[in-house]
Amino acid sequence: MESQVVNLTEAAALQIKDMMKHNEEEGSFLRVSVKGGGCSGLSYGMGFDQDINEEDVLLEQFGIQILVDKESSAILSGTKIDYKQSLMGGGFTIENPNAIASCGCGSSFRTATQVGNPEECD
Repeated sequence: MESQVVNLTEAAALQIKDMMKHNEEEGSFLRVSVKGGGCSGLSYGMGFDQDINEEDVLLEQFGIQILVDKESSAILSGTKIDYKQSLMGGGFTIENPNAIASCGCGSSFRTATQVGNPEECD
């Protein structure tokens, strides 16, 4: 798989397509972002969006159009998003080669150059 800002696995893409259909979001963009917060300072965000902004990087993988804002794209460069299913349920996993620390929740992290705004863990 060629390295882009964000790389979806086929399993993640299938789950996202199912979610788009279930939520009547077919034709929407998948927005992947980074926000300040979480116990390590930064946290991931994923959701559906109808609008593309001037600062967005547009990618397409497995028929899904993905938006990443320019600020997040530097932090997410080379990130792999997968979907894992187990007997306990399923969920998305995010492997970010730029993260140097993360917390137990798996959705908060920091990089060598971006520490964000660490918060107390629940």
